[in-house]
Amino acid sequence: MKKPNVRIERQEAKDLRITNYELRNTQYEPRNTLAIIQARMASSRLPGKVLLDIAGEPMLLRVVERSRRASNLDRVVVATTGDPSDDAVAGLCLQRGVDCYRGSMHDVLDRYYQAAKHFGAEVVVRLTADCPLIDPGLIDQAVEELNRTGADFVANRLPPPWHRTYPIGLDVEVCTFEALARAWSEADQPQDREHVMPYLYEEEGRFHTVLLQNEPDYGQLRWTVDTREDLELIRRVYAHFAGQDDFSWLDVLDLFQKEPQLAEINAQVKHKTAFDVDERRET
Repeated sequence: MKKPNVRIERQEAKDLRITNYELRNTQYEPRNTLAIIQARMASSRLPGKVLLDIAGEPMLLRVVERSRRASNLDRVVVATTGDPSDDAVAGLCLQRGVDCYRGSMHDVLDRYYQAAKHFGAEVVVRLTADCPLIDPGLIDQAVEELNRTGADFVANRLPPPWHRTYPIGLDVEVCTFEALARAWSEADQPQDREHVMPYLYEEEGRFHTVLLQNEPDYGQLRWTVDTREDLELIRRVYAHFAGQDDFSWLDVLDLFQKEPQLAEINAQVKHKTAFDVDERRET
């Protein structure tokens, strides 16, 4: 298997591109780095998906445990809503010793901002509960790049219409608390409030952003859970690894290259764009 490289695209006054990038041991002041996993029961396409079983554990806990393996995180918390439908999410967190913050259902940007402020975050990592293959190494890579470059925002993939080179489901977005606070204060479009961080990258020059791109391009692979087909695929992946969750995304990639038919299970599922908003959104 060809070893992936990372290409970095920076957005400042000019667009700079560096190939064959390797992380450097750069000294910087440590900052309180908080991963916030957004989770709610009211999924439009697969209701209750965050608590569905994957090899004996709820999907949300798979995301929590894999995220906790990242060495650049100080804390991992779940951000759910105050709606009674999400009492089960909060209850699971309480039962399993996971920090949980409850906030707005549809203004997810506000939920993130309030959770980050509550826990004293200086750097915020956005993760979602429907990505049970999230990779701690990729989380560390994105946090390291934010700290090394002094960027406002770093991501390893963005939603359509932006191009992506990592599989859908390995999504990591990282920003400073100051950038999140500015977005919270200024963003007024529905997609910016619902999808949390588009305000940081949708307009060139508004913030200093870095996009990590993988070489070769695996952006056509879908490793997230939004439909029954997605769930079936992820369950097969976990079954291959005997229900363990200490495998890396490269181990999963190797599995897909050996068994390419796996990608056909959810190949017809259409991924949402950055501009799609929940029709149930409050007015």
